[in-house]
Amino acid sequence: MLSKNDPAPDFTLYATPDQKISLSEFRGKNVILAFYPADWSPVCSDQMALYNEMLKYFQKYNAQVLGISVDSKWCHLAFAQSRNLHFPLLSDFEPKGAVSAKYGIYDDTEGESSRALFVINKEGVIVWSYKSPVAVNPGADGILEALESIGKP
Repeated sequence: MLSKNDPAPDFTLYATPDQKISLSEFRGKNVILAFYPADWSPVCSDQMALYNEMLKYFQKYNAQVLGISVDSKWCHLAFAQSRNLHFPLLSDFEPKGAVSAKYGIYDDTEGESSRALFVINKEGVIVWSYKSPVAVNPGADGILEALESIGKP
């Protein structure tokens, strides 16, 4: 798993059925990558809902949240609409788990991303990472501490 001071590997993934997003588009902003196993699972649903509620706090630190799982762009679309999420969910679908593997958190046994968080500074360097047990919502405290260590813009 990538950790503090590692450069964050760039990627381009579908955010909607017809729009792709690249990590490099967010240079100059802090980025929170929230890798999670699957849309619709109870823990993932709670985790993404929490980050949706925390958006105002993250924005104070010039931070953009990006959720990432191996689910399809269509599954993400339905999940985001049903949960009223206001941040992109990116589909690490094809080749399956390629971005998760770059970050060292693809679970070959389950065929999905592990539950992991990365805070990336505006220069594209990881300042904090955390891998959570699959059944545990990691919350937002670690993210906020990492953002505070970077400082407000």
